[in-house]
Amino acid sequence: MNKAFSVPPPALGRHLLVDFWEAGQLVDPAPLRPVLEQAAQSAGAVVLEVKLHDFGDRAGFTGVALLAESHISIHTWPEHGYAAIDVFMCGDCDPMASINVLRRYFAPRHEDLQELKRGTLITSKP
Repeated sequence: MNKAFSVPPPALGRHLLVDFWEAGQLVDPAPLRPVLEQAAQSAGAVVLEVKLHDFGDRAGFTGVALLAESHISIHTWPEHGYAAIDVFMCGDCDPMASINVLRRYFAPRHEDLQELKRGTLITSKP
């Protein structure tokens, strides 16, 4: 029997969805700016802009690093000890390197990571 093995088609980008539980650093966004820049640079990405919004009264924050290769976004719920993080990158960037930087900063006791291949290219070859 002749079996043909197929190679998964390449993807345009990798999208990591990460939940950090029992995390720290969930209230004040100010120290996060250099961390986001370091997270992007460690992955080989280029930071275009960082935007942070503090919801005040210790209610958490949202932040995004706009990258030439896509984005890193973070939204925190201090009352739940939770941070939701998305890292989407294309090209030769390594989004997992960004997660490692963010993991050191937030120091979660628990985490869940999912990876999606985005823009999977369809080819006409078997």
